[in-house]
Amino acid sequence: MIKNLFNKIRLTFGWLVIVLILGIIYLFTYSIAEPKAYDFMVQNVLIQKFPFDTQKNVYGHDDIVLVVIDTKSVEKYRWPWKRELYCGLLEYFSKYAHSKVIVYDSILNTLDQDNPQSDKKYFDCVKGVDNFVTGFMLTGDDWINPEFGKIYDKNFKDKFSLNIENRKKHLIDENIWNIYNGLNEYKSLLIFPKPYFDVVKNIGSVQMFMGPINGNPIVSDQIVRCFNHFIRYKDAYYPSLSMKTYLVINKIFEIILTDKEIIFPEINHKIEHVHYMHQNAIPLKFYELIDGRYSHKNYSAIDILQSYNNIIKGQKPLINPKIFRDKIVIIGAFVPAGDGLNDSKNSPVTVNHPGVDLQATAIDNLVHDDFLTIIPQYINFIITLLGMFLVYFSIKSLNLTKSVTSVITILAGFLIICIACFYFDIVVNVITPIVMFVMSTIFAYTHKYVIENRNKEKVQNAMGKYMSKDVMQRVIANIDNLGLGGKRAVVTVLFADIRGFTSISERLSAQQVSEILNEYFSEMEPIISSYNGIINKFIGDAIMAVFGEPIQDENHAQNSVKCAYAMLQKLKILNKKWVNEGKPEIEIGIGINTGDVFVGNIGSNNRMEYTVIGDTVNLASRLESYNKMYKTKILISPTTYKDVRKIADVIKIPEVEIRGKTQKIDIYEVLKVKID
Repeated sequence: MIKNLFNKIRLTFGWLVIVLILGIIYLFTYSIAEPKAYDFMVQNVLIQKFPFDTQKNVYGHDDIVLVVIDTKSVEKYRWPWKRELYCGLLEYFSKYAHSKVIVYDSILNTLDQDNPQSDKKYFDCVKGVDNFVTGFMLTGDDWINPEFGKIYDKNFKDKFSLNIENRKKHLIDENIWNIYNGLNEYKSLLIFPKPYFDVVKNIGSVQMFMGPINGNPIVSDQIVRCFNHFIRYKDAYYPSLSMKTYLVINKIFEIILTDKEIIFPEINHKIEHVHYMHQNAIPLKFYELIDGRYSHKNYSAIDILQSYNNIIKGQKPLINPKIFRDKIVIIGAFVPAGDGLNDSKNSPVTVNHPGVDLQATAIDNLVHDDFLTIIPQYINFIITLLGMFLVYFSIKSLNLTKSVTSVITILAGFLIICIACFYFDIVVNVITPIVMFVMSTIFAYTHKYVIENRNKEKVQNAMGKYMSKDVMQRVIANIDNLGLGGKRAVVTVLFADIRGFTSISERLSAQQVSEILNEYFSEMEPIISSYNGIINKFIGDAIMAVFGEPIQDENHAQNSVKCAYAMLQKLKILNKKWVNEGKPEIEIGIGINTGDVFVGNIGSNNRMEYTVIGDTVNLASRLESYNKMYKTKILISPTTYKDVRKIADVIKIPEVEIRGKTQKIDIYEVLKVKID
């Protein structure tokens, strides 16, 4: 009773330890490796186009264009630019191109003290463009002047905050995304100069949030994978630059947030929960990079300015403004080596991804309702559990070959499903389930190995009880030349073992197992006898046979190898018969060694056993077990090979390290034997 209770406690504790280990591995993989797997799938599957798919578009949409203040631009006009140059860009797109919206991915928080007239000209331009959207930025620093900050916050809220109705029932800390940037909460703003504040009509946050797609705030790897489009600051909501662009294009003034949707009632449109995570953070759907850097068509700002100047002078522009009609134009700076102009972030697509292109990607997703579908984490977890159970029970119920094939099929099948999901814009966990499947495989094979050893021990004990008497009778029948005790002799020892016997016994009834074993032993015994060998013992499903004693035979080594070859031929016949009877096939491995042993009767007066003892026996047993490693049928030692090299075709396996041997030895696989 106490023993059973102890065993149950030990078993329960063991399972708890296993669950704990698997849980730790799951969390670690999910937090650290999964974002990297996501990046790999985005780069190699999501933005790729398979040859057979003629419908999929992997590039940014044509109605979104970039105007980049690039190296060529700052070479023409030394940085920092006078603001009247921006005025030229604004007038070109608003007055001549009639673009749908003009987005400036930048922040203006200081005045140009050396060129006040240039600033005034720019501010006048901004005032006259209703579809101009520019950026602002929040900070985690306190206001230096709290009184001023309080007034500025109120004015900023009154002018720029969103009209949002929050219908969420399950509120989550809306500052969770700030943790990615090391902020506990936003406390202040980078202020606009008053003349700029007065004329700007549309603003959006240019901040990008770094971190994993799975929403885990603990780990931040400084890669932009998603945008938080509604930012809460001092009890008010503000849009991201991309969201504000979307609102301006569609003339949206009201937004409703629920637990499952972002609703825009004025245009009868909504973004469903499957496209975003908590707090309305929407993963970016990236596009293929056209020129290795930008995913949208782009133009140099200097070419636009030159075109504007040509138009003013009545000359033909370098770039016809008509190509920008009704386009979404995004202006931004990207000079890789430029001081303050290398506005870039790392993304799943590339390192140093220009920030202006990331903003364009976010706008593209919103405008064209082009989102990823995010599989909830609880579904990912269920998929992982189901896969683990499938792997475990496949290994438990199938033999080695079939179970390995099954596990490989499960892993490959899951990976193919993941590739298909990402190809069709569905985000699932990739590496976490695979790692858990592999861990389940390791635990399952370990468990099966323990069970198999236990089952084999039971079979060995059972067969020893039933077969030892018969063996002793055979020994006694040939014991004329032996006395009590024993002697030293040179013999050949043969071990033959059934492969995968535990898997076979698990699939069959005890009666069927007994029938197969008895038939197998019954057929093997006369073959061994016909070559002057004796079955010394049955070790479970293994046979140990001795040649040379007690039956004297000068050719015991040759006869043992001939016997082994004949056993394999007989097994082929048995397997055909069993298949016809609906029984499983079996395979055996045979190890043979010739050498000096102690041979004789050992035991007590009431029970004696005829046996052979010595290193020769051990080596024969080792050789038999190595068949599994080398995928062979018959392995023989060098001493046996010396006596059979004229009758056997072999393959030499050199320098094998044998357990229990201090030096490596050559062993030989027997392919064919000449039988008279």
